[in-house]
Amino acid sequence: MKPISVQLYSVREEAKNDFVGVLKRIAAIGYKGVEPAGFHNLKPAEFRKIVEDLGMKTSSSHGPWANPENLQEVIDTAGILGIDLVSTGYGQEQFKDMAAIEKTAEMVNGMVEKLKKAGLTLFMHNHWWEFCKIDGRIAYDIFAELCPGVKFEIDTYWAANFGANDPAEQVAKFAGRAPLLHIKDGPLEKDKAMVAVGNGKMKFKKVIAAADPKVLRWLVVELDKCDTDMMTAIENSYKYLVANKLGIGNK
Repeated sequence: MKPISVQLYSVREEAKNDFVGVLKRIAAIGYKGVEPAGFHNLKPAEFRKIVEDLGMKTSSSHGPWANPENLQEVIDTAGILGIDLVSTGYGQEQFKDMAAIEKTAEMVNGMVEKLKKAGLTLFMHNHWWEFCKIDGRIAYDIFAELCPGVKFEIDTYWAANFGANDPAEQVAKFAGRAPLLHIKDGPLEKDKAMVAVGNGKMKFKKVIAAADPKVLRWLVVELDKCDTDMMTAIENSYKYLVANKLGIGNK
């Protein structure tokens, strides 16, 4: 079993009013880690101290999002946070056809090499559009072949592409290059909100079992939006993973 983190984008609205209070509640729930997506007026060093004082770690980060122009900031921030994985990702335009994928891959390969010299590994986070088909093949399969040095944080819900794909099969395919999994649940219907992990259509026992335990480091809960109280959904997601022995927490 792997430790459980939470992507803090999930609680962005709550964090606007009391970010430190949100971190305290996440720690109280039992999460072992957090994955920030911005620091809400805290400096990265302040953020790290608060997180670690609460008995958690920074599992990974979605900020700053790596691009060719900000790599020094990415390197510096990773050093402050004490992480060796740094993130990037792209919109639909960058995966719309073969030419777009090839252009995106060329840019990513350049960043991979520069970050590698700093001791950092670049990982990609996906949405649903990378798991659509281009010329009969899933776009991410094409991209992965073009970028052998990049790692992946497979968003298991988006990899299902609203039921078009088996998410466990997608996780298995990328298992050797996926140190992180995003764990989210929902109805697998476009434009519908997510639900607490365990309350939707995802089969997480199968999905998580498809990962390579030698490569996988963290399970990262993320709910982009929820029709119920977000903090309650985050807590119930944690409880589901722990109760079903799918991940490890501090409680």
